[in-house]
Amino acid sequence: MLDDLVPCLAGRLADPGLLAGSGDFPGAGRLAVRDPATGDLVAQVAISDATGAAAAVDAAQAAFPGWSGMLPQNRADILHQWHSLIMEAKEDLARIMVAEQGKPISEARGEIDYAASFVRFYAEEALRPNIEGVTSHLPDAEMELWREPVGVAALITPWNFPTAMITRKAAAALGAGCTVVIHPSAETPLSALALAELARRAGFPEGTVNTVIGDAAAIVGEWTADPRIRALSFTGSTEIGRLLYRQSADTVKRLVLELGGHAPFIVFKGADLDRAVAEGIKAKFATSGQDCLGANRFYIERPIYDEFCKRFTVAVEKLTLSRGMEDPDIGPLIHDRAVAKQLEHVEDAVAKGAKLLTGGKVATELGPLFFRPTVLADVPDNAAIMSQETFGPVAALSAFDDEAEVIRRANDTEYGLVAYVHSHDPRRIYRMTRALQYGMVAVNRTKVTGAPIPFGGMKQSGIGREGARQGLEAFTEIKYVCRDWG
Repeated sequence: MLDDLVPCLAGRLADPGLLAGSGDFPGAGRLAVRDPATGDLVAQVAISDATGAAAAVDAAQAAFPGWSGMLPQNRADILHQWHSLIMEAKEDLARIMVAEQGKPISEARGEIDYAASFVRFYAEEALRPNIEGVTSHLPDAEMELWREPVGVAALITPWNFPTAMITRKAAAALGAGCTVVIHPSAETPLSALALAELARRAGFPEGTVNTVIGDAAAIVGEWTADPRIRALSFTGSTEIGRLLYRQSADTVKRLVLELGGHAPFIVFKGADLDRAVAEGIKAKFATSGQDCLGANRFYIERPIYDEFCKRFTVAVEKLTLSRGMEDPDIGPLIHDRAVAKQLEHVEDAVAKGAKLLTGGKVATELGPLFFRPTVLADVPDNAAIMSQETFGPVAALSAFDDEAEVIRRANDTEYGLVAYVHSHDPRRIYRMTRALQYGMVAVNRTKVTGAPIPFGGMKQSGIGREGARQGLEAFTEIKYVCRDWG
């Protein structure tokens, strides 16, 4: 049970009626939270509906004048306190995440560090949106640009990074002076409730941070239609992003959409092959492959293709698969639909001529949601996995012959979030980073994200950026003031 998992937080989280935020919004039943590794019941959480969603906006709207009018250094102090409490509760938060999401405990601990880094960064960034002077083009006029918070911000977050995706959005919005309403994924409500409880303890004024659990269509539909919601930030699939884009049109909301990815991982001859294999493992199998930054398509230059396939397969076969608290390399997938998608993509690729080098099936001895890490070679471009986001531990390998070819194939997608390139030729690196139509390009490494960088993609991988100064500015409006003293 939850109170056994989280001694530091159980006092509030173990209450099945808890909705968090400014109070208990009207309920609409219970949500059973289950461990994807075992299917065991972890907790039951009270859920809400459109009525509760509207009540959350009422609370946020009432709190907005006080929070936005607070001195920036006072908002920063509360954010710093939230950061401290998150770090003090790191082990509890990590164990909550393993229980409801399934990721390995070391990855969960790493996510808590990552999540906390956004709170600290925006506590500091909150002090910096200064008034900017403009050189006047009119006689006797003084001109200024002010950055002001947009108002109430709605934040919709996914299950794969249930803590970090909340803090990346919420800390930026709160630092800008906005109040927030948060709807986390139904698969991972406990991580969101834990953050909300820590926000309460940190001293955020009542109504500043509001979390609503329940049916996404009812809750988010209420928010997209509500003109009091001035900004909406969403992380999730491109399909749902398009829907939110349409639903937000009538109220002309500020949108930040971090959508799907289909990252190419490109290795040229002359690259450090051992490093490319090691980084490829990270790029594909972190979070059990359930990551929008995950490498979906591996393009390997033909002279080194066979050797890369051999070394990569050996490395994949060494990966461990188990329950999250045993700290394996790979844990369970989130639900049976995710498993079905892996099987579908493997079967489709093999039917179209790909070779299955390892994996390709469910590890039934562990449970129905454990999928063996998989390598497919000689995958043709018409295979579904080469155009659809797999979101699981299946790597698709294909050879290429020249730079122009791989650029064309890598860019032949509606997605444009991140691309990975391995080469030691500086001129080639320059050409590739300019030619690839992606919001982020990682060269000879995998880890590129963090609080100081603007995270986001091109094309249908999203709109706007999260993190960095741009992440805070997404929740502000520019007011131009032209003053004549008479």
